[in-house]
Amino acid sequence: MREPAALITGANGEVGHGLIRSLSANGTRNILALDLQPIDPRIAGLCRETYEGSILDKHLIERIVSEYKIREIYHLAALLSTRAEFTPESAHEVNVEGTLSLLKVALSQGTWQAEPVKFLFPSSIAIFGLPDLGIKAAETKVKEWRWTKPTTMYGCNKLYCEQLGRYYSDHYRQLSDEKEPVTVDFRCLRYPGLISADTLPQGGTSDFAPEMIHAAAQGKPYACFVREDTVIPFMVMPDAIDAILKLAAVEESQLTRRVYNVTSFSLTAGAIRDRVIRHFPGAVVTFEPDLKRQAIVDSWPGDVDDSLARSDWDWEPKYDADSAFADYLVPAISRYYAK
Repeated sequence: MREPAALITGANGEVGHGLIRSLSANGTRNILALDLQPIDPRIAGLCRETYEGSILDKHLIERIVSEYKIREIYHLAALLSTRAEFTPESAHEVNVEGTLSLLKVALSQGTWQAEPVKFLFPSSIAIFGLPDLGIKAAETKVKEWRWTKPTTMYGCNKLYCEQLGRYYSDHYRQLSDEKEPVTVDFRCLRYPGLISADTLPQGGTSDFAPEMIHAAAQGKPYACFVREDTVIPFMVMPDAIDAILKLAAVEESQLTRRVYNVTSFSLTAGAIRDRVIRHFPGAVVTFEPDLKRQAIVDSWPGDVDDSLARSDWDWEPKYDADSAFADYLVPAISRYYAK
């Protein structure tokens, strides 16, 4: 008999590490971890099975579903924003075709089990595209449906996948003679810039914040690739993990939409520098804007409205800007580099 399991793609990433630790601590027995690289030994022991390979490998996916009943999918694998701009066609293949493939897995597994499969999908503030800094300043808290005009391939990919998930959950084969059973329970949250103390930044366009902090902890100078006045929303990793687990746990009847904004605090790059220097007095941080990357960050909101997540499933971050640095980032990153 195949046992029920939760599949996590992109398991080696920043969110994957925290998610696997939290799921294991909460008693989830059968965690299946998939990544292009061998699964980090620090989390591999918490998993029932680990798989090295691509989400585009149909034979690998078929092997996984032949061995387990997939009850939840946490689809974290993606080509991130900076890399996606250099290889947009590859980004589309991984980010869109890979997601579509896994939605089809959820559909078939849900049909076979006669119960919807939860599909948790982290999207991004990269799906937004504000046209200029004047509008960015005026739009103080952007709602889910405002300014969804991304300027990057990554943002386009994520926005389309949000719609694919909504289609597979609510409108799949709507012209069929017989009403299709609902077998996919798609739930999406749009992360702001994420800052982790446990894993290194992996190429996101918002990574100027974690790169700055990690460089300071190592005693290395850092040249920030955006202007000092650049502002976007952020969230530390423990809150990111809490958010996705909270969204996964809530009864579907409480949800009024498939896609939710979440955030914690907004800071300018200069304010992040000030906090870094306060905690690492010897830190050297300069600003050398990369005009192309700067233009991308300027198109993202300075803040988002996450009131629907707060009302529908009681979302509330544990960390604000001050406690994020004092209670999480500085102590944990200092320990990381003291090893």
